[in-house]
Amino acid sequence: MKRASLLVAGCCVLLGCAGLDPHADDPAAQRRLRDDAVGDCARLFAAVDRRIDADGTRDAQSPRVPGFPHLRTDRVLARLAAATTVESGDEPAAPWYRALAELDAADRSLELANTAGTTTATVAALAACRQTLSVADQELLAKLRAVAQVPDDYSTTLRALGLYPLTRYLFAAGVERWQQETLAIFAAQAQGATGGRQRVRYVPEPLPESLPTVRDLPQLGLPGVAGPTLAELVVRHAPRLEIETAGDQDRPGALVWQADGVGGERLAVATAAPVLYVRSGHAQMAGRWLLQLSYTAWFSERPPERAVDLLAGRFDGLLWRVTLAEDGSPLVYDTIHPCGCYHLFFPGERLRARARPAGIDEGLFAPQVLPAPMANERVVLRLAAGTHYLQQVVVEAAAAAAGVPLALRDDDELRSLPLPGGGRRSVFAADGLLPGSERLERFFFWPMGVRSAGQMRQWGRHATAFVGRRHFDDPALLDRYFERLP
Repeated sequence: MKRASLLVAGCCVLLGCAGLDPHADDPAAQRRLRDDAVGDCARLFAAVDRRIDADGTRDAQSPRVPGFPHLRTDRVLARLAAATTVESGDEPAAPWYRALAELDAADRSLELANTAGTTTATVAALAACRQTLSVADQELLAKLRAVAQVPDDYSTTLRALGLYPLTRYLFAAGVERWQQETLAIFAAQAQGATGGRQRVRYVPEPLPESLPTVRDLPQLGLPGVAGPTLAELVVRHAPRLEIETAGDQDRPGALVWQADGVGGERLAVATAAPVLYVRSGHAQMAGRWLLQLSYTAWFSERPPERAVDLLAGRFDGLLWRVTLAEDGSPLVYDTIHPCGCYHLFFPGERLRARARPAGIDEGLFAPQVLPAPMANERVVLRLAAGTHYLQQVVVEAAAAAAGVPLALRDDDELRSLPLPGGGRRSVFAADGLLPGSERLERFFFWPMGVRSAGQMRQWGRHATAFVGRRHFDDPALLDRYFERLP
């Protein structure tokens, strides 16, 4: 055995240990060893990343591409990678590559805005280096396309430790009970049942305070939307809210940093300023890309309903999404809470559900069919007190009764909010979770592989099924469940 080890060591010396080079598959590590402009830029990005990580200001929404820290991706860009050609300088790789670079520039600007000591010179140097590295990347487009993927938000390790192949049957039974309870709630609301509590109406304001960014890549099929058209769509499809209100915990508000009275800051929901946070996205159905608009309402807490309530805790919310047809009318709605829980679908009459595959994985759950509202109609969401569960969706005339004004603001604002003592900070931690919103359920649900189940989380980090695998921002999600009718 000793002689064999010496022989292997000798061969390794003679061959240069090329196969054991820890940097062999890491372009960034290789570039940091170079003594030229590319090396200088690789070292600059590494130094800035170390400072961001040390300051705890890393943003988890769009992960950096392994080996290419000056580029970032998301699930839409990862899917578009398959549509790119990989020859050097060829189209449509160029617009796809620019989108990766622009995503890093945008996300890094938020991280640096939240990092103490950032200078305009640093930002300018990073921009220049991103251009330098883009030239060097042209020889690595094939590799880039392969690694520009988003890591799965499920932990295979947790599932293995939790004996997922066995325990998933228990959780599937729990999901089935929740679905039956939800169907009963929707049926009762349809028959006019009320909980006896006052419902407060909230109506979106005519003009959004800020507009979300819409990615425009026509060469790759993504439809762009001009500012005035986008504003019209954002207002037209913003849902009205009717919320059973037992206290301030049922009033939607803006997330803000406030002084905690002991020299620090704490995150709070300012109910004096009701807000719906808006973001745009894209889904792909039958090979065509469609625009999506998502609206999130935040609440200060989900209060306990009993002495030990696994689901209760600070912060709660509802995320409502509409997927638009090419003419701007809604095709389908779906919704989750910001924990990724309670995924419901509301298809319109232009879609047909696909046959459900065999197995117990969570699939399409649609408690109500919702015909597409006319241009002069609006969607109303009726929410329960405390749990903020969606109870019913109705359509009413746009000229229906007024309510408390609901401001429309860009969801990305939450990634860099002002602190009361100066500086800025995201509401989300570097792992994409909302600190302080932990739930007791995390100690029981971990065998399903969802990290800190029940905790509120950032866009791009929403795993929405305990049994199976499903991500809210997966652009192929709707195509999995529906087909468009002629």
